[in-house]
Amino acid sequence: MKKVQVLDKTFKLYLPEDEIQSIVRRMAADISRDYKGRNPIICPVLTGSFMFAADLMRDLDFDARVSCVRFSSYQGMASTGHVKEILGFPKECTGHDVIIVEDIIDSGISMERMLEQLKQLNPASIAVCTFLFKPGSFKKNYKIDYIGKEIPDDFIVGYGLDYDDMGRTLRDIYVIDEQ
Repeated sequence: MKKVQVLDKTFKLYLPEDEIQSIVRRMAADISRDYKGRNPIICPVLTGSFMFAADLMRDLDFDARVSCVRFSSYQGMASTGHVKEILGFPKECTGHDVIIVEDIIDSGISMERMLEQLKQLNPASIAVCTFLFKPGSFKKNYKIDYIGKEIPDDFIVGYGLDYDDMGRTLRDIYVIDEQ
């Protein structure tokens, strides 16, 4: 589909499924290389990263424990600036390598809060993995270890990303069509 309607907004195709899967395979190869012989705890950030995390984990060359976390800062098309913890990191992260898997990092506020919380558990290491990154919106100062694709500061949906909790199930990623 070239265009889709999600609630009251129209979106046009931005990233097709085959390109998404190619990026995921590349990222999985990089993580597999870096974590060879280790069994990290993978912490997908719900709800947005569930599709990406599932695809990524199927392509890893090692077995890993999974523990989902959930933090929220979005309402509609914008961040509220306030990060709400809904489901935090498990105590099992203590002493283990942890990879946080996120769908998108834009301002970086939510991830900063997650990193602060996770550090309190004293993991052996922390890596941040995001499918999409908006460098033009990023306002924080921490390392993002794995970036699938840098994108402009546009609003997107699909492949787990939503607009008011809709549009997540689209296989492709779409950008808002402002025409």
